[in-house]
Amino acid sequence: MICLSAGITFVLLGFSEYPQLQVPLFLAFFTAYTVSVVGNLGMIVIIRSNPKLHTPMYFFLSHLSFLDFCYSSITTPKLLEILLVDRRTISYVGCMMQFFFGCTLAITEMFMLAVMAYDRFVAVCNPLLYTVAMSPKLCSLLVAGTYTWGGSCSWTITCSLSEPSFCGSNGIHHFGCEYSAIMTRFIISTLSEVCSLLIILASYIFIIVTIIKMPSAGGLRKAFSTCASHLTTITIFHGVILLLYCVPNSRSSWLFIKVATVLYTIVIPMLNPLIYSLRNNDVKETIRKLVKAKMFSHPM
Repeated sequence: MICLSAGITFVLLGFSEYPQLQVPLFLAFFTAYTVSVVGNLGMIVIIRSNPKLHTPMYFFLSHLSFLDFCYSSITTPKLLEILLVDRRTISYVGCMMQFFFGCTLAITEMFMLAVMAYDRFVAVCNPLLYTVAMSPKLCSLLVAGTYTWGGSCSWTITCSLSEPSFCGSNGIHHFGCEYSAIMTRFIISTLSEVCSLLIILASYIFIIVTIIKMPSAGGLRKAFSTCASHLTTITIFHGVILLLYCVPNSRSSWLFIKVATVLYTIVIPMLNPLIYSLRNNDVKETIRKLVKAKMFSHPM
């Protein structure tokens, strides 16, 4: 039985059960999204403008910022539209496109963080061979591999979603299609999550062993500083993902799932550039130089 056609629309219910909070939620999400866009695009500009930051770590970070910018832009504009003008409908094709790109970017970011963990492993465990081991060619291949894997997994999941899978009510108790669809085919997404976590875990086991063997406190602090920002990012990112996997998709959990998804789609992309910039002197120095250059180029 085919119960959907190209012209069908879904209704994204979002936070409709809280009409008194529509304006405050719009202002909060708009602010967070603006900070996310400016922060991630700004991070890309900063990395490209400072030759000191043309290293493998910042090469991967620029791609992480690109992924965060794109991912937050998949669902957030529609969420803001729902809150501002109460336009809740989305077409079947639009829903599938939102799901495909959202899933692609989420899986790609999982493995981008795993690649960054491997990069930190090489930097801490083989510092003298770091520039040789993490050659530009290898870095490009690793990045290309993460995008290819993310796109392939998402295409497989999207193609497996048949129209009968959506029979019944066309109301989606969420502000996006990604979460509702991915839970119907979560084997591939779970496999991706487990694989990326295993890579990260293995990398940090070797890092911890290397740090323990360091004779000087200075080397210990330097190694910890090298990994601190990345550890903070993966803890928040994978913590929220695992939280979403553990919560049952029942009526009593709808609000919790929506809040957790907001953290995943809006707050985390906003926090990542702040985490990496606040702990990095080279990034802060580049920001100061760009601000000064902008001020002097427009004299009063």
